[in-house]
Amino acid sequence: MTIKTARLSAMAVLSVVAVAASAQAQSAAEFYKGRQMTMIISTGPGGGYDINGRLIARHMPRHMPGSPTIVARNMPGAGHVRAANFMAVQAPKDGSHIATLAQSFVLHQVIDGKGAEYDAAKFAWLGSSEVTNSTIYVWSARGVKSLDDAKKEEVLLGATGVGSGTTLYPALLNNIIGTKFRVVPGYATGGEINLAMERGEVHGRAGNNFNSVAATNGDWLRDKKITFLAQIGLEKDKDYPDVPMFTDFGRNDMEKRILKLFAAPVAIGRPLLTTPGVPADRVALLRKAFDATMTDKEFLAEAKKVKLDISPTSGAKLQEIVEDIIATPASVIAAAKAAADDKGMVKESVAKPAAKGGK
Repeated sequence: MTIKTARLSAMAVLSVVAVAASAQAQSAAEFYKGRQMTMIISTGPGGGYDINGRLIARHMPRHMPGSPTIVARNMPGAGHVRAANFMAVQAPKDGSHIATLAQSFVLHQVIDGKGAEYDAAKFAWLGSSEVTNSTIYVWSARGVKSLDDAKKEEVLLGATGVGSGTTLYPALLNNIIGTKFRVVPGYATGGEINLAMERGEVHGRAGNNFNSVAATNGDWLRDKKITFLAQIGLEKDKDYPDVPMFTDFGRNDMEKRILKLFAAPVAIGRPLLTTPGVPADRVALLRKAFDATMTDKEFLAEAKKVKLDISPTSGAKLQEIVEDIIATPASVIAAAKAAADDKGMVKESVAKPAAKGGK
């Protein structure tokens, strides 16, 4: 190698190093200046996650330096695994892509894992716009006032399908504490289950959250037409302090850990996250912008118009919840799979009006 060639090679190396250093030195604010970002939404258009995600996409850029824009892109499929895989494998790891994914994809990684190419704990979690506890409730006229009562007599719960909260939560309680829930599948939506309760076809349902009940059946609460048997989450809802927690019914450490494993995803709510490997200063900027959006008057006013409840959780807290779920010991996971078995508790078809219940 000649002296001239050696000098050129050295200059090339220095040039590469300089470019890399320049990229590292670029501030988060400079990175987002005028940038078009992408928000992946793991559901189809029109649903709650889609409306929530697009609302955040419109308002969050105002709280970011450099006036970026966020373009929403729906990516449904494979029980939200498709979108999660995209964010983990294909999306740039630079903070230009964010996503709102239904909470179930986290538990899927632990309990099933089929098709999952992601590790939920490695995503940078930015925050959640709404966290509301899920519930199990019955029509008050049925006379079942507690889970102890549900151990003594069969209680029919409407269900939308195997694997949903409408089936999962009753199965867990049947197998762990001995309740006598029987789920009645065949209902296409939660709304159909509500009508079935009023007609007396079923006695109640599981998997609906407090906010949804208040929004769609406020008269049930006002007139005390339903009785809440349990709430599912990690902390009690401040408006329902007397409703027992799902996790309270575990009789030993293993049972409590199983119930907590299935309750924890509820505390994720409607989350926002970005890809693994994003520089810390960009994650901090995104978290700060998300937090500011959650208290923005224009955002809150529009959320109210479209009937979205805003009860945010910080990105740091979500990160802890998700990492705790993913770190669940194998022994607990094995026991949880067995406890979630719904064998023998599912009726073949929609029931005829029950003898007890209804209006």
